[in-house]
Amino acid sequence: MRLRAGGATSRPAPDPRESGGLIGRSHESAALRHLLGAHRLVTVTGFAGIGKSRLADCTLGSWDTSPWRRIVRVRWDADVTGPASLAEAAAAALGAAPGTDPRPADLAALCGTERSLLLLDDVDPVQAECTRLVQQLLMAVPGLRVLVTARRPLGLGEEQVLRLSALPVDVPAGATGPAPAVRLFVERARDSAEELLARDPESARVEEVCRLVEGVPLAIELAADQLDRYSLDDLAARLRQGQGWLTSSYPALRRHQSVRDAVGASYQLCERALRVVWARSSVFTGSFTEASAVAVASGGGIDAQVIPSCLTQLTALGVLRATGDPGGVRRPRYRMTRAAREFGASRLTEAGEYPVAASRRTQHFQQVAAHAGRCWDSGDQLGAVRLVRDEQDDLLATAHHALEHPDPEHTDAALDTIVSVWFWWLAHGHAATGLDLLARLLPLCEPTRPSAVRGTWLAAWLAVDTDPAAARAFLAAAWPGAVLSGDDVTLGRVAHVEGMLALRQGDARAAAAHFADAAELIPAFVPGGPSPAVSLSALALVQAEHSPRAALRAARRAVSWPGVRDDAWANLVANYARARVDAAHGRPGRAWHRARRALDAGAAPPGHPTGPGHTALLHLIAELESGTSARPAPDPLFVPHPRPSHGPLPADTASQHS
Repeated sequence: MRLRAGGATSRPAPDPRESGGLIGRSHESAALRHLLGAHRLVTVTGFAGIGKSRLADCTLGSWDTSPWRRIVRVRWDADVTGPASLAEAAAAALGAAPGTDPRPADLAALCGTERSLLLLDDVDPVQAECTRLVQQLLMAVPGLRVLVTARRPLGLGEEQVLRLSALPVDVPAGATGPAPAVRLFVERARDSAEELLARDPESARVEEVCRLVEGVPLAIELAADQLDRYSLDDLAARLRQGQGWLTSSYPALRRHQSVRDAVGASYQLCERALRVVWARSSVFTGSFTEASAVAVASGGGIDAQVIPSCLTQLTALGVLRATGDPGGVRRPRYRMTRAAREFGASRLTEAGEYPVAASRRTQHFQQVAAHAGRCWDSGDQLGAVRLVRDEQDDLLATAHHALEHPDPEHTDAALDTIVSVWFWWLAHGHAATGLDLLARLLPLCEPTRPSAVRGTWLAAWLAVDTDPAAARAFLAAAWPGAVLSGDDVTLGRVAHVEGMLALRQGDARAAAAHFADAAELIPAFVPGGPSPAVSLSALALVQAEHSPRAALRAARRAVSWPGVRDDAWANLVANYARARVDAAHGRPGRAWHRARRALDAGAAPPGHPTGPGHTALLHLIAELESGTSARPAPDPLFVPHPRPSHGPLPADTASQHS
């Protein structure tokens, strides 16, 4: 084992490659000074490459008036350890003669009675020994202060922990100049990056590079070292594929030679169960719950009961980040850092387990999507949208995995997943993403499957605004099978899309007939798609300018449709249509109050996604308050707004269906 020890008052010269100093760490440095002044044991923790040792070095080295007579530092340059290796290194650093028995009493005597600070740097390979030694020294030497840098705390009762996070990539509120991560990149890259940063487009590219490495200082510096071989565009393109390849030919520490080596050092310190859970959890693209981890990572010698403990330990190591409020009512979610996820995925692939883990992820999120669909149909639409929002990264990942690895089982499950959350694409403004996935998945699946039938009319609905020709092609595929099987639900939803297409062509007469057919064909309380109240609302909007009385009847039917009060989205659509009809009848005050009530009733909690329906209501309220009669642009994902028609509608277009 190679050791490097620092003696009394003398500090090792800073590594010329460690030029970042305290960039972006001034608050942490001040906090560390405060903790060292008030407590006897302080541990700086964080993920590999986050800058723990540098913060300790710079903070102690920049102290104007040191409160300690002696600063003793012990640091390892290799991960090879043996029995009592920490005590031997501490004895050597404290000035003991070679071969001295490093007993706690002897070490305490070497510390003396004067005020001393013992810096134990990178103690992860010998953490158990470190915990025992620190506890013994603090009890024996009242004037001793101990500063530890490690990936996780020691766990002693009097320990104060300063956990480091990544450098911000965005400029903090109230600050000026580049963000801390960008400043570190510029400092490391020297004059070439400063010149590039002076040009606005390149400045944005530097920010992208820092964001791709998630603001981790080691990765930022290694990325800056690549500028002699790659342009910023090429560097960003390579980093989008991964960051494990980032290397340095002259690292300060051997394990910092590359991002992969730094992460691998943490992996080597883990027990088998932690390694397996780490590797299997790397299949998650976004944040995930404990239940998701159990569904994917359990089995193969890993008991489901140990996974919660493994997640907690991986969070302490910095491999995972707990999101949300861990002590709140909702269960915590975990997100793996990008570097840790890439390393875990490589280990999972090497073990031959990646296909199995990906398949289990697909099955799990198929069930998650089905549960979200049931929540929506049962009236818990807020919960359904929250669930999809939280899981959307991995819901999309399952679909992309099925497209990249075509297999009937995977593609069918992916299509079921996408169709189950139809409301996310249709009612919450994600039409382009949903349409793209459906257009690519549908040709790979059996067209007679129920999910394929639903996916076809859903794709047609989503394509109306951007690609009417594609919408007609999807309708042509859905119509024959629905007619032959007597599937009134599909026929009704096809009719609604036909109405939107007719409205785009300016044929309000045909649009009204299609919307009326849709409302009659789709039964009440049928799951898996929009309520008939949505079609009645569209009918009322089409008739509002040409057949006011018929429009009023359709709007009244929409707001009183069975179950509409438990369907927040359909209720919002129906009240919007009724408010529009009231405005067309010369009752702007009544229309304003109805729109306002509908908006308040459908208000989502802060941070909750809203859809085009809320935007349409806000537009209507603003229009009524300003007294203008300008109509909003058509939005077929909500309800279509009528365009100039080929002629007035007959008054009985809707009455015959009333």
